Amino acid sequence: MSDYSEVQTPDVGRYGVWVSGRKNPTPELAYHLETLGFGAIWLGGAPADLELVEAMIANTASLVVATGIVNIWTGDPHELADSYHRVEEAHPGRLLVGIGVGHPESQGDRALKPFAAMNDYLDVLDDEQVPQSRRVLAALGDRMLRLSRDRAAGAHPYLVTPSFNEGAREVLGADKLLATEQRVVLREDADEARALGRPSVDRPYLGLRNYVNNLGRLGYSAEDLESPGSDRLIDDLVGYGDDAAVAARLNAHLHAGADHVAAQLIAADGDDVHEAYTRIARALGLGTEG
Repeated sequence: MSDYSEVQTPDVGRYGVWVSGRKNPTPELAYHLETLGFGAIWLGGAPADLELVEAMIANTASLVVATGIVNIWTGDPHELADSYHRVEEAHPGRLLVGIGVGHPESQGDRALKPFAAMNDYLDVLDDEQVPQSRRVLAALGDRMLRLSRDRAAGAHPYLVTPSFNEGAREVLGADKLLATEQRVVLREDADEARALGRPSVDRPYLGLRNYVNNLGRLGYSAEDLESPGSDRLIDDLVGYGDDAAVAARLNAHLHAGADHVAAQLIAADGDDVHEAYTRIARALGLGTEG
């Protein structure tokens, strides 16, 4: 095996797309996003076998496929390491492994020490030569951000506002990857947009203490954070409006210190998702072919 310390972090570009694994994303979607000019697709809730990740990579030419995230409580680190090496051998330079501790409410007593558990997980990946440069950590608080700086290529924060990036960048330093997620709704009517976006924030996230605590640190009151979330909170976490307004919200993350922002499209049943991604790509100035 080659010297894994020399492996470079894949170039995810400035813009990506975040998709939930529960919504059955396909390799064909990955191909469509690549033709639109997005640099990466982030697969939420990815299992450690990386089978769908590999299928997406195999169906594209240069798109980076990232996990956002593999949960350390449900994804065995030895299996993840084996999967990483399988994918890397077949498709060098196309995989970025996002890892996180998930939601403590679903893990019982073992979630009482998530920082120690993450360190133990990373120890296994180190032992099995998964390069630090090919992994990012889900991080909201300073402690996990520092771990992202010291033992990974950077951080992949989820459910944050653009203002979060300023403090995160201070902790990470200038040279580490900061790749954030941003919900977007292609609706100009505020009531309609909130009706679409609010459920994706309210449940489960307003019932999970790590997200609620982080939003509290960002200045939201207990009233803002009470289910189903205030209009102020939803407006700050869900970018909506016309195509230009959605693009401006994505770019706000970059202006505030992120290197990369992944758009999570919140769509209604019956919406043409491929067309929506095409509109977003065009508004961002990406070179579209689809």
